[in-house]
Amino acid sequence: MNLESYIAVSGLPGIYKLVKTRSNGLLISDLDTGSTKFVSVRSHQFTPLGTVAIYTYEDATELKVIFRTMLEKADSLPPPSIKESNAVLSTYFREILTDYDEERVHMGDIKKVIKWFGFLNDRKLLSLTSEEEE
Repeated sequence: MNLESYIAVSGLPGIYKLVKTRSNGLLISDLDTGSTKFVSVRSHQFTPLGTVAIYTYEDATELKVIFRTMLEKADSLPPPSIKESNAVLSTYFREILTDYDEERVHMGDIKKVIKWFGFLNDRKLLSLTSEEEE
């Protein structure tokens, strides 16, 4: 599962594919339409999904590991809606990542992970194959 080319952009809904970097911004592609547009570093912040990790009591767990676990458990434990109560979301996330640090991982972080997973999984962009096989 390679998340390196996927980016979340502040102020824009969804996830985008990185096409090219420029000194003053990024050229990104919409995953649904394939249309490309330029987004400026002056107006937006960028979060490459390949660099995201969730704090645990020991260290941190990469997002690709969390997504793989979510995929493996999707049939028996489907992700809840991000509109569910905080207790439901925390319980679900505890099933996915048993040792996440509750003091440093906020509810907004959990919602983002679930939302990003849903976005990418709905578009069949996540798989259980390892990066070496890809």
